[in-house]
Amino acid sequence: MFEASVVRIYATAQAPDYDVPWQARTPMSSTGSGVTIDSEHVLTGAHVVAHANFIQVQKVSDPNKYVARPVGISHDMDLALLRVEDARFAAKQHAVAELGELPQLRDRVSVVGFPVGGEEVSITEGVVSRIELQRYSHSQRYLLAVTVDAAINEGNSGGPVFHEGKVVGIAFQTLRDAEAVGEMVPVTLIRRFIEGIRAGRSQHVPSLSLRSQSLENPMLKRASGLSPEQTGVLVLGAEFGGSAHGVLEPGDVLLEVDGYQVEDNGTIRYLDRVRTRFEVVLADHFVGDQLAVAVMRGGERRELSLELKEKCYLVSRSACEESPRYFVYGGLVFQPLSRGYLETWARWWDKAPPEFLFHYYSGVRTEAQREVVVLTQILADELTMGYEDHSNEVVRRVNGVPPRDLADLVERLTTAGDVVEVEVACGARLLFETAKVREASSRILERYRVSRARSPSL
Repeated sequence: MFEASVVRIYATAQAPDYDVPWQARTPMSSTGSGVTIDSEHVLTGAHVVAHANFIQVQKVSDPNKYVARPVGISHDMDLALLRVEDARFAAKQHAVAELGELPQLRDRVSVVGFPVGGEEVSITEGVVSRIELQRYSHSQRYLLAVTVDAAINEGNSGGPVFHEGKVVGIAFQTLRDAEAVGEMVPVTLIRRFIEGIRAGRSQHVPSLSLRSQSLENPMLKRASGLSPEQTGVLVLGAEFGGSAHGVLEPGDVLLEVDGYQVEDNGTIRYLDRVRTRFEVVLADHFVGDQLAVAVMRGGERRELSLELKEKCYLVSRSACEESPRYFVYGGLVFQPLSRGYLETWARWWDKAPPEFLFHYYSGVRTEAQREVVVLTQILADELTMGYEDHSNEVVRRVNGVPPRDLADLVERLTTAGDVVEVEVACGARLLFETAKVREASSRILERYRVSRARSPSL
């Protein structure tokens, strides 16, 4: 039976602490599910092994646990490939799973794994109800997903979804406000993920980093230079450093992407089966590939090519691949605004400072501002007396100049003259004598057990 290829995954993870960015949180243990795809490799979800320091896998028929290590992780696609180097694992391998094809709507599938509350493998059957772009909760990326009317419970996540005895997806999340409805990473993304590992390609899913508007309004469509028969979306702008930056221009109309005609509502007929957003084609390519697009510019059709790059955000969404970046200066703790830092607030989407949420949802990355730098904490000291009320504020200027990103702020602070002035969002000014900052630095770091004044990447 196909369930013989399913394994339970035990992970001990240590996530970073954005409240105290120079240290990590207490290690936590969790379980998930996975599936063997050959004698030594296990496929699972990236969130199952995120921040993991130690991973073990256990087969259905074997009481032993075997140490595994990641050989490839795509946090964008929420997929991870583990390798078990213990020869006993391969010797006792009774079944491996085979990858199938993208299922059809109304196909019956089986979600297999080890949900909490029991020790034996669990099989839940459901029907494919939808195939379209969905937001992946682990990475906040919009990628192709398959919705099934089968529950995906804690511990079951990362397990395989079978159709006719073959793996057609990896279970990864449950839809909020819906009963017994789950989603899986489709086999099309799994194949691309494995191909990328074998070819040594980046496991980031590229993005156009493009802002666009639908042309469903007839007047807007005419004003954009399209005839009633033509379709496309209006380009509003591109994030600095993204794939479309410097190639597509505001006012362009995007007509085709990767050979697909873009409709006025921003959708394409993907694989001649699924109507969904045109961004779906990005997951068919790797970072560094060329992507063909057609645009209408100044009344003329133009064929262009984009070099695909990683997704560019003003405020980063995922914190799974790096430790927090920070800088401590005279008791002031600076960090770039990120999803990880926002999550230090309970119900962050409702309770975090409104300015932070505006940057997260609507901020645009430009050459002049590539990150939002925040004064996240003020360590009490003689040097910082009177400044205590100005933590959790965006840094507006350092010595009169807006910082481009955290690295730029560090450069300006460490090369300043006799006096440093930091201006924050409320208009408050924090002044320091640089000589006194140098004298106080070791004292402050020692008092608050800060191992180093800046993160290694700085």
